[in-house]
Amino acid sequence: MSDRIATNPHEQQVLDVCARLLEEHPPDSTDERAFLEAQYDAGLAWVHFPEGEGGLGLSPRLQRTVARTLGAGGAPTGGARNPIGYGMCAPAVQVHGSDEQKQLLRPLFSNEHIWCQMFSEPGAGSDVASLAMRAERDGDEWTVNGQKVWTTLAHVSSYGLVIARTDPDQPKHRGITAFIVDMNAPGVEVRPLRQMTGEAEFNEVYLTDVRIPDSMRLDEVGRGWAVSITTLMNERVSIGGGTPPRGSGPIGQLIDTWHKVGSGDPVARDEVARLWVHAEVNRLTNIRAAQLRTAGTPGPEGSVAKLAMAELNKQIYSVALDLMGPAGMLYDSYELVRPRHALFSDDMHKNFLRARANSIEGGTSEVLRNIIGERVLGLPGDVRVDKELPWKDVPRS
Repeated sequence: MSDRIATNPHEQQVLDVCARLLEEHPPDSTDERAFLEAQYDAGLAWVHFPEGEGGLGLSPRLQRTVARTLGAGGAPTGGARNPIGYGMCAPAVQVHGSDEQKQLLRPLFSNEHIWCQMFSEPGAGSDVASLAMRAERDGDEWTVNGQKVWTTLAHVSSYGLVIARTDPDQPKHRGITAFIVDMNAPGVEVRPLRQMTGEAEFNEVYLTDVRIPDSMRLDEVGRGWAVSITTLMNERVSIGGGTPPRGSGPIGQLIDTWHKVGSGDPVARDEVARLWVHAEVNRLTNIRAAQLRTAGTPGPEGSVAKLAMAELNKQIYSVALDLMGPAGMLYDSYELVRPRHALFSDDMHKNFLRARANSIEGGTSEVLRNIIGERVLGLPGDVRVDKELPWKDVPRS
């Protein structure tokens, strides 16, 4: 039993399951993959998922209890190695997938299979629904051709969630279908996109006559936009909706930098304090949103959290480099590196450069402001002259 006092029967249930998992699979003597498989089987992967699919059918807010309890017990955390799989692809498969496809959730959670998400294209970034990748039915298979871009961790992924156009005669949002693609299938080519950090965690992916079984189609034909919404809403919560301990993460790194190199300048001190308050407000807002969240696709609160996180991170690392003075202008190496996961590091120079991407990935800050304006504040929507036009009739550059 956990020493933590439960506030309701469901929390007690989670605490009991956590205690049993830690007792039967001691983290210090259990292989990481084996522990994560056992965690999935116990229903502690995503507690709001149904039983048998990595969950217990409980409120998603109880996932914080799982993380806190297992973390205190020394359990491994797999999400850092598979962020797209954990935060975006798994919810989409759970909501829209067949029973056969849901069998992929367990090896996803154990990191046996890393996943990526292939939505953006060179001509369809902020307006994802204008995508041009084509999928054509051929018996029990689909032939897919086209290019995707900015695909995080595609170079280490076993599977990818891809959306493609299956009916160009329909308006752009209605003629899209989602698929699960084997990233090792013939015709899949992954090329690195080198970032200004020197790393290449992003990729462009070319699919040339790739054959995908119809059994790997996610949801019905033409329902790809619904799959996309599920994925994107979860992505924004995954990126910006975390509730780490107070003073941890990027703001913790800024405070450490202040203690190491702070000059005692009262203006700089006030700026650091202002950002600490901002970070704490974001953290408490995310906690409140998590407490109010029920099972299902997250709402616009994910856009609020992600926008706030992106803008704050850029400010934090900018101030950190200012505190470092001339040393803030020095960067060790721009050598091409193919990382196996996408995380901030202890290198403040690299974090400063990497934070620029926060306002682009997972929905640009401009798009998120539109979503918040329309769905939260009730402002008039953007003008959309192509919304009801067949995709093939929409002018493209």
